Amino acid sequence: QVQLVESGGGLVQAGGSLRLSCAASGSNFNFNVMGWYRQAPGSQRELVATITSGGSTNYADSVKGRFTISRDNAKNTVFLQMNSLNPEDTAIYYCNARRYLGVLYAYWGQGTQVTVSS
Repeated sequence: QVQLVESGGGLVQAGGSLRLSCAASGSNFNFNVMGWYRQAPGSQRELVATITSGGSTNYADSVKGRFTISRDNAKNTVFLQMNSLNPEDTAIYYCNARRYLGVLYAYWGQGTQVTVSS
């Protein structure tokens, strides 16, 4: 059973930085895509960033230039370096991993709270 465990969330002042980590355990699948989503109170879950097994990245416009996604394929871990945080970044951040085996398999972490104060 695949489990994704996020860590690194917390409370930070505006302008500060946090580094989120997500480690996959239970299996050692080659996840074609790993990424981060976030959900603010009263809002829909939205894409933050994704990265393929080959290192190709995509970012939401709202985080471009501030966030950097990376992954360690050997450790089945994905990271999100968040710089220049602002209160609009406050949300629960969820790790996501996908693999394609003829059919799409998607896995989600429990989420980690990121709170940015003014």
